[in-house]
Amino acid sequence: MKLINPLVILRILSTILFLETVCFLLCLPVALVYKEDPYPFIWSALSTLSLSVVFFIVSWKVRIENISNREGFLSVTAGWLAFTCLGTLPFIFSGALPSFVDAFFETASGFSTTGASVIGNVEILPQSVIFWRSFTHWIGGLGIIVLVILILPSLRITAQNLLFRESSLKEKTHPKTKAVGLRLLYIYLGLTLSEVLLLMAGDLAFFDSLCLTFGTVATGGFAIKNSGVTAYSSYIQYIIGLFMFLSGVSFVVYYHFIKLNFRKITGNEELRFYAVTTLLAGALATAVLLANTNKSFEPAFREGFFQVISFITTTGFSTADYLMWPVAGQFLMFLLLFTGASTGSTTGGIKMLRHLVVVKNIRSAYVKLVHPKTVSHTRIFNKPVSEQTNVSILSFIILYLVIFITGSFIIVISGVDLVTGVSAVAASLGNVGPAFGTAGPMSNFAHFSGFNKIFLSLLMIIGRLEIYTVFVLFARSFWRL
Repeated sequence: MKLINPLVILRILSTILFLETVCFLLCLPVALVYKEDPYPFIWSALSTLSLSVVFFIVSWKVRIENISNREGFLSVTAGWLAFTCLGTLPFIFSGALPSFVDAFFETASGFSTTGASVIGNVEILPQSVIFWRSFTHWIGGLGIIVLVILILPSLRITAQNLLFRESSLKEKTHPKTKAVGLRLLYIYLGLTLSEVLLLMAGDLAFFDSLCLTFGTVATGGFAIKNSGVTAYSSYIQYIIGLFMFLSGVSFVVYYHFIKLNFRKITGNEELRFYAVTTLLAGALATAVLLANTNKSFEPAFREGFFQVISFITTTGFSTADYLMWPVAGQFLMFLLLFTGASTGSTTGGIKMLRHLVVVKNIRSAYVKLVHPKTVSHTRIFNKPVSEQTNVSILSFIILYLVIFITGSFIIVISGVDLVTGVSAVAASLGNVGPAFGTAGPMSNFAHFSGFNKIFLSLLMIIGRLEIYTVFVLFARSFWRL
């Protein structure tokens, strides 16, 4: 087996940190427009660039065209951690979050598109810092699209390969990786531009529209008002709800749309499962509110569907305090912490495709129970799911639940109450953001201890990187020669 070359890792980190430097510099115009101190971003850029240059000088002779699987996994995890650590610099240099632990939590939440926050009063922050905070979502969302659609399949992650089993996209990513990457970028930019324009059409300022769009398209959920999305009109809430749903659709579907391959879209079982699940959960939430509150149909419909879409897409925006809902509504929202939208989207969580495979496995087992002689195969996209893929998906869900249970135990024994601790772990691992108890939509995570903040931050990153990408590093065979 090929040895891991640390210089390859450093070369990749050099590129990643250079891109982060550019991201810092993009915040300078905001600081200048609002006549704020630009030095937090200048110092952040210089610090990150210096490290990038050092890594490049050390590794400049290395060729990364033939990167091994092990180097790929290590690079993805190390890159995400390095990006997050250095992403704390604007918060620290500006004084918005002088504590590294708080800054790390906020940055990890941003890049992982989780949306949990330790900032109690967002509106007192400089506009440039608010922009950076929202921009971390957009960067993280784009990063995960590239990771899930281009990088992970090339590293032979079988659960992800299932995404491409019904299309020719995977075959095209190798000879034309750059072309596919550009199309993904265009789709992402198209969704971003469309939402910005529609929000501005609702008399929302450009800055607010842009920051909210960053949080929506990336399914992140950082709000720029202390009252969250509640502060905006019904029209704005509907637009955000619509784009949360659209951002939960697999980018492979949009890719087929651009290629005018509508048969692939109509035959996409995950898309149908995602839409049906959203409709049923939204209708149920609406019914609960109508039956147990004094709300009329439209407010109940808007409030119910917005919260449901926000949780399913792991965005985390809130237009209401769902902790004040009837118990049935709260229970529904808790279950939605474990959903996630489409594979190949910016959303976190278990994802609809995996849930769909589980449902089909249960149905297949039931058919065999009733008709023992029946030969039944689990099929997705009209093709049988291989035993290896099936085991990989079921193993992922089991591992996900094991991490959730273990994480909940660790948080609860540290002194956090049961409801808050369990839901905070579920919301962090699933990249949802708001939880229950004292970490609900009208609260934040500032009261958690430093240990808990770091622990939850790591759960966000683990969930964002699809678990296997991180956990494979702890396998003994990974480091064996």
